[in-house]
Order: sequence, then structure tokens, then C-alpha cells
Amino acid sequence: MANHNPELPGSRHPAPVGMHAIGRVPEDEPITISLYLKPRAGADAVRPPGPFGSRADLRQLRETEHADDFVAVAAFARDAGLRIDEQDAARRLVTLTGTAGTMEKAFGTELHHYQLAGGVCRGREGALHLPASILDRVEAVLGLDTSPAATPKIVPHRGASAPQGFLPTDVARLYGFTGVDASGQCIGIIELGGGYTAADNEAAFGTMKLALPDVVAVSIDGAENTPGDGSGADGEVALDIQVAGGVAPGARIAVYFAPNTSQGFVDAISQAVHDDENKPSVISISWGSPEDGWSQQSITAMGNAFKDAADLGITVCAASGDALATDGETDGKAHVDYPASDPAVLGCGGTRITASADTISEEVVWKSNGGGTGGGVSVLFPLPDYQKDAGVPASSSGSGGRGIPDVSGDADPDSGYRIVTGGQTGLVGGTSAVAPLWAAIVAGLNARGGTPLGDIHASLYGAPSAFRDIIQGDNKSGAIGYTASQGWDACTGLGSPDGEKLRAALVAS
Repeated sequence: MANHNPELPGSRHPAPVGMHAIGRVPEDEPITISLYLKPRAGADAVRPPGPFGSRADLRQLRETEHADDFVAVAAFARDAGLRIDEQDAARRLVTLTGTAGTMEKAFGTELHHYQLAGGVCRGREGALHLPASILDRVEAVLGLDTSPAATPKIVPHRGASAPQGFLPTDVARLYGFTGVDASGQCIGIIELGGGYTAADNEAAFGTMKLALPDVVAVSIDGAENTPGDGSGADGEVALDIQVAGGVAPGARIAVYFAPNTSQGFVDAISQAVHDDENKPSVISISWGSPEDGWSQQSITAMGNAFKDAADLGITVCAASGDALATDGETDGKAHVDYPASDPAVLGCGGTRITASADTISEEVVWKSNGGGTGGGVSVLFPLPDYQKDAGVPASSSGSGGRGIPDVSGDADPDSGYRIVTGGQTGLVGGTSAVAPLWAAIVAGLNARGGTPLGDIHASLYGAPSAFRDIIQGDNKSGAIGYTASQGWDACTGLGSPDGEKLRAALVAS
């Protein structure tokens, strides 16, 4: 569509991959988008050092910082015929609604419907355009494209006869986390489909002999707790809740349900970070996709939400993927999963444990059941300072990059978690289990120390003895991938947790 306004940097991307267009979106189809503002240049200079005292402090600061930006966006919306539904200064977010025809004219694009398994999505190709009056104020425009953004990192046991596996409380005990009381903490969990039932929670926590945690569903962009919604994600939701609650008894669990789109994903994370009602001190993400499938504007918007989390003392944990070092790609190259690859996120890889009584007798890299732990080197993010001495190899592009994962934990379905879904107990694994495992560990440490740990990368990399170093196995897909070794490696990161040593390293006496 003809539009002579300049291009919005980072908004260019190809049409949805693996789908075919079935026609233009009708001009009268209603659309709601999320417009994220850029952080103001020099804003960090006026902020107090360290985490903000509260989310309210950050909100008040940004209401002042972005007052002119909101006025400019309001003028753009009025001229374009769009309605402002919401304005959230803390999240730097403006939500706009209009018809497809109005959106196409406002942003200089064409919208098409695409056929995908189980339904139809909306997509576009190329860049978006904005008038000069707001171009330098806008970071991302999300919601015009509704193609699926991510997959859950859960793997069911596929053998003829499943082993006994472990309850989440068993895994906590094996790693040295017994007697934990996470009361006063809230764990935020991001879900892009599925739902949970009270009956499943009651059965699962009854089996673990734990009090039923306070679980609350938070609706994002119209998505709700909807078990049996056809997404196949109920097992993911159950795994996240039961692992988080089983490893961090007493913690409140806030589950943020959002559509599986880039808009839904970013909106869910920014809402969780700035949720002044539930106030999560740690966030668990078990969804993701290869780095090369994201538009730059989506990564930038989500990355700034992760920076906000660090400023607010919130730890973010994300699964590193279940498709070995290629992350499921077929181009003959190594890939890593996003958002686990973001430098502000604790990337969580997978192992297989063998236990006798209450002791781990062996722990190796997870590679079984048609999958294995993701891990490698980012081509998007440079090597962060906390990994400068970790021995991260060069990326597939030949340059230095952020190494994935940072930490690991039990993920192999052969040593999997007994989870209740739909009234049935099944054995599952995947790095989806490791993100809530580590989120729960952090919640317990937060409660014990009385102060949120926030971005803990530097502390973890400064305490390698607080981990069980995993030195056996690999995450190779064919010839592509990495082998476990002493110290950090691109299969299991620093290793799996040693509860006693980790508490000593991270919690002040």
C-alpha cells in the first residue's frame, strides 16, 4: 500500500513461513495493536542506582519522561482514525484499535489472511511506515501479524513403558532444596495457550503432600485460562504450575495467559514485569523459538521489558529449547532459542538424572525421546561481561556471542516429572521443566534472604562451585552441536544446582 512516510526500523520481516495466503484481510476487520515507545535517551542518568524501590516509582518516572511522546502518538492516532484503548506509562505502551483498512493506511502495509493448521492467521510482508512526528518515538508496532510466535518446550515420554520418574518435590530434594518456605513470594508464569483446572492442582499437590498454592489467572489481550482449547498446551501449563509450586511451597503463582503471537508474548511479559497487584519477584517462560524467526522490533520490545525486570529486581528464567543445537532448524547451522538467549534472561538447559534414595548417582546431558537440550551461541547478542571468562566458543557466524544456557536441571523424559493433566498422571520432560524449577529455586532464595536477587548472572558465574558440573554427553544433531566439558559448556551451562552451596553463595547470612 502506498505510504510515503519513512520506514520504522526493525519492523521489516517476511510473510509467515510455511503457510499460503488465502486473501486480503477485509477492510472492516477490527484490529487492536500494541505500540511500544522507545526508552528516552539519557533517562538512565536520572534514575537512582540499583533496582527501583517499587513499580510505582518507575511508573511515576515514566509518566514524566514520556508525556510528550503520548501527546504525539495521540495526535497520530486522531489523524489516522485510530482509537486509543489504553495508555500505560510504566510499560511505555499505547493500545490502538481500528479497522484493517485504517491500519493498512496508517502503517503503510498490506494485510493478508494465511492458512495454518487449525485455523487462519493474519500476516504481512515488508516494513511498516510512520510519520516523522513519531518515528523516533516508537520502538515497535505489534499485532498486525498474528502468526504463531513460539512453541512450548515440553516433551512427553515416548517409550513403550515409562519409568517411574519423579515428583517435583523429589527433584527439589535431590538438588538439596528441602524445607523451603517461599511465602510472600510470587512466581509469574507466561503461557501462550492451554489452561489448568482446580481438580488437577488439587490432585497434584495432594500427591506431593503440599498445601494447595494460591494460583491466579491473568488475562492478556483477551486470552484466558482455557483448558482443552485445542492448542495442546494444557500439559505445559500443568508442568509449570506443579513444578513451580512443588519446589517453592508457599509461593503465590500468577499465570499470564496470552495469545501465541509476538504481540501476546511481549504484552504478557511486560504486564508480568509491571504487575503491581501480584508483584512477581521471578518470571518463568517455557515458550520460545529460534532467534532467526523474530522481527527485530519484537526482540527490542521484549528485551526492554527484560531490562525493566532487572531494574525492578525481578529474575527471568527461560527454557533453552528441546531440539538440540539446531533448535529444530534444517539449514545445517547451529541455532539458539529466544527469549532464553537474551542476556538479561537466565537460560535453562536440560540434564538426565539417575538417583538412588535421596542421592543423584549420575547426571548427564539430556538427549533422548527424539530431542535434547538446546544450547549454543547467539548470533544476535554479543558476549556479556558475566561470560567473558566462561570460554564461550564463536557463534556460527564466526563472531563472539552470548552463550546458552546459563544453568541446567532435570529435563529428560526418562527421568521426567509425574504431572497431572486432565485428571491423568503422565511422565513429561523438556527444558520447560527447568525454567519453573529455577524460578522456584530463586523464589525460595528470595524468601530466605529477604531481598530479591534480580538479575543473578554475575553472582552465578562468580560462584561456579555452587553447581554440579555436568561433563558427560552432548547436544549434537548429526555433526552440529556441542559436547559437555568441565566448567561452562553450551549443553548445560554452569551445571545443575547444589542447594547448600547455592544458598551460601547467593543468600547473605
